[in-house]
Amino acid sequence: MAGPGRHLTRRGVLAAGSGAAAAAAVGALGRPRRPAEGTATAPAAYAAPAALTPQQQAGQRVVLSYSGTTVPQSLLDQISAGQAAGVIFFGGNISSLAQITSAVAQLRQANQSSPNPAPLLLMTDQEGGQIRRLPGAPVQSAKQIGASADPAGAAATAGTGAGNLLRSVGMNVNLAPVLDVYRTAGDFEDQYERSYSTDPEVVSVCGSSFITAQRATGVAATAKHFPGLGPASATQNTDLRPVTLRTSLSELRNIDEIPYVAALTAGVDLVMVSWAIYSRLDSAHPAGLSPTVVQSELRDRFSFTGVTVTDAINAGALSALGTPGQNAVTAAAAGMDLILDASQDVTKGKAVVSALATALQNGTLDATASAAALGRVNALRNRLF
Repeated sequence: MAGPGRHLTRRGVLAAGSGAAAAAAVGALGRPRRPAEGTATAPAAYAAPAALTPQQQAGQRVVLSYSGTTVPQSLLDQISAGQAAGVIFFGGNISSLAQITSAVAQLRQANQSSPNPAPLLLMTDQEGGQIRRLPGAPVQSAKQIGASADPAGAAATAGTGAGNLLRSVGMNVNLAPVLDVYRTAGDFEDQYERSYSTDPEVVSVCGSSFITAQRATGVAATAKHFPGLGPASATQNTDLRPVTLRTSLSELRNIDEIPYVAALTAGVDLVMVSWAIYSRLDSAHPAGLSPTVVQSELRDRFSFTGVTVTDAINAGALSALGTPGQNAVTAAAAGMDLILDASQDVTKGKAVVSALATALQNGTLDATASAAALGRVNALRNRLF
């Protein structure tokens, strides 16, 4: 369903725009298949710099954050020391395009003295509509795009607009698009119009068109929130509290996971994994802490070899399970490559780094798996500007 009372069939969606690549991906009834060689999800060949300390190895898997519009010296020092993969920016960090451009330049300068001067991952949520950290494109919400006369074309325009805007201020990663397939008006994803449609094929076409267009600007795309937050009700917000989704395996396979087939075919760079518990996949763990979801479902079933990234490690959904540092170790052990610290507090982010470093040193985290994760992160960094 693309807007009230308007159902777009697969043929109708494809006829409405330039969704040929997405059509091919969706064609086999959503069955996952291995992306073509040469896409962003091809196996990483880049090796991490030699002789990194455990603290540096850990830090280069953590995305940090800060509060206010002035970059704190502690963050610059952390980056110079080689103990950060990148930075996520929130609305409170941005007062104007000129101001955030200057802040980004400071971070990039600090990274020049790092033992790994590969480009930092500098990211934000520029989804469109109400969910925009920077003033500017895309102005349309995902729901407006999905309900438009040309969903694929509108999504491509949004992807180009988002990519060009982020690139203009020096950012190289967008935590978009959302591939959740919402269910009912006003539910968790629909209340802010973050979902393209209730029709997984419309979401597939829009998501892949956004990804393709944005990647053409040189900005990496992130598909979220695997395996899908579409079934969540208006109050089931993982930022605030634990969420369990009892969606059947058939529904997950045939609705929620379908857009990821098209996204991987389009070469999506990162996949963000949800903090909800999916009782039909793993009833004991939030998805981002579950080897069943991260490894068996995303890595093995979908053959995804790109970068996995957590949602905020400080989320309310995890607060009863341990400290952010403890949960970061569990996430890394489950197969998450990048840990996203959204506390907007550099000290708290450094505590996450230290927890990962300790886990590396005492063997809690497997050294081979950790090196592979760091290799995927570095491969992404070296593809970006």
